[in-house]
Amino acid sequence: MATTQAAPVDPHSMQDVTPALAENGTPQPESEEIVSETLYIQNLNEKVKIDVLKASLRGLFKSYGEVLDVVAHSNLRMRGQAFVSFASPEIAQKAMKEVRGFPLYSKPMQITFARTRSDAVVKRLDATNLEQHTSKRAEQKSGFFGVRDIRNPLKQKFKAKRMAAEIDGAAAAPAARRPNVQMPDEYLPPNKILFLQNLPESVTKDQLMALFSQYPNLHEVRLIPTKKDIAFVEYMDEGSAGVAKDALHNYKLDGENKIKITFARK
Repeated sequence: MATTQAAPVDPHSMQDVTPALAENGTPQPESEEIVSETLYIQNLNEKVKIDVLKASLRGLFKSYGEVLDVVAHSNLRMRGQAFVSFASPEIAQKAMKEVRGFPLYSKPMQITFARTRSDAVVKRLDATNLEQHTSKRAEQKSGFFGVRDIRNPLKQKFKAKRMAAEIDGAAAAPAARRPNVQMPDEYLPPNKILFLQNLPESVTKDQLMALFSQYPNLHEVRLIPTKKDIAFVEYMDEGSAGVAKDALHNYKLDGENKIKITFARK
């Protein structure tokens, strides 16, 4: 059976991280975990557009600290992968610990540390060595693409795929299996039912009916007798619910506390 090899990529077309090398010029063993400022993320939903994916990753990780860069590409060998760089290894470590396994767009993310610093990290933390860093990375890429194993076609295909991932910034240890993390409310898919939180305990059904009936296709408002600070508001369709959610999220119903509105879990 014929096999296809990953085509070389212009080193200047990728701003990413490359695998760390041992003194003899070979990649470091994958069993070693190196804490770095950059996270390598796999198992991302390939159907999501790159600009949307990058914005989602940035929005998800920015709560842990400053995000210096998000790198993702739509080419064949980088599909389903991304790199997120932070200002310090401590921020990256905390983000990985809490977000690993989070099902972004219905696929649990596999997260490990990238093996070396990204261009964005070097530019921020070690700018005087940026030119040396990029030159060394280009040399490493050139050297890796010159390596071929023609004795075993299957082994050659496996090594080419693995090498491509490493060169595009991914010589990271395999992600450990972790239980799925429940998706935060802010990332839930659209639903015709809205979930309201942080309501004043004195709120009434009539007040909520009056507030949400400003938007068309309101169907029902349901309060929870045993928990007065939450409620459900149902519309006839997801689009109408989305309009009301966007308009009233963080609305101060009592003039002080902002109500939180998200799509209800399906």
